[in-house]
Amino acid sequence: MDKELIGMCGAYCGICEWKEKMNCPGCQICKGNPFWGECKVATCCIEKGFLHCGFCSDLPCVELQQAFDHPEHGDNGERLANLKNWAKGDKTIIKLGSFPKKV
Repeated sequence: MDKELIGMCGAYCGICEWKEKMNCPGCQICKGNPFWGECKVATCCIEKGFLHCGFCSDLPCVELQQAFDHPEHGDNGERLANLKNWAKGDKTIIKLGSFPKKV
């Protein structure tokens, strides 16, 4: 797992479909300003000096929960699981969409 491709929100930028499509380097490299604009989650993480939100005592904060719950970008818990794993040193990457969908 490439640390530069760890998404601060728990997505792994190395397997993101937008990385290739939009030539996005990932939020670590673009400092929280990906192709679509400023990311509030990444900005907060950078200000606190964290590699990703998994190290924050407020996990999951309101801002992060809003990202998780977004109708187009919701993830059924994958990113939160990634953040918890990564904070423990586990390099497992749970791909978005790999958990059973909520009914």
